[in-house]
Amino acid sequence: MKHNITTPLTEEVVKQLKAGDTVSITGVIYSARDAAHKRMIEALERGEELPLPIEGAILYYLGPTPAPEGRAIGSAGPTTASRMDKYTPQLLKLGLKGMVAKGRRSQAVKDAIRENNAVYMAAIGGAGALLSKCIKEAEVIAYDDLGPEAIRKMRVEDFPAVVIADCEGNDLYETAAAEYEIKD
Repeated sequence: MKHNITTPLTEEVVKQLKAGDTVSITGVIYSARDAAHKRMIEALERGEELPLPIEGAILYYLGPTPAPEGRAIGSAGPTTASRMDKYTPQLLKLGLKGMVAKGRRSQAVKDAIRENNAVYMAAIGGAGALLSKCIKEAEVIAYDDLGPEAIRKMRVEDFPAVVIADCEGNDLYETAAAEYEIKD
C-alpha cells in the first residue's frame, strides 16, 4: 500500500504503516548520523535539551555532499542504520517516530520500535542525487563542526521510502527473505 505522510508523525499515522508499504514524506525531517547521535545522547546525559524537537520527528541518516548552485543540498543518499543502533532506543523513548536509512536494525531497535509505536523506513542507496531533489530546503541547526554529519533541518516534498520495520514487529528484510527461501 502507498501512503502520503506528513511530519511530524502521529501515533495514528505510524499504526497504519506496515512493513512493505511505500511512503511519500512531506514536511520537516532532520539529518543525523553517528557522531550527531553520540552528541545528542551525551547532551541528554548532562541533562541538556536536544537540538531538535524529537516528538514525532523523522531522522534521516545521511551525510550529504555540498549543495551545487541553486540546490538546497548535494547528494543525499542514506547511510547504514546499524551504526545508530546503540543510540536509537533512547531517542525512541523520547518520542522519535521515524527513521530513514538503509540496512538492517538490531533486535533491540526493532523491539524499541514496537514498544514506542515508531517506524523504520529505507531509502534507496545509490540514489542520493535523485533523493536530493525531494529536499527543498536544508539548514544546519546543530553541531556545525561535524561538517556533513551536522544536524540539518530539511523540508522535503514527496520523499520516497519503503517501510522496513513497523510498530507491530514486522521486518521486511525477514519476511521478504522467507518468502523467497528455497524449500526442500
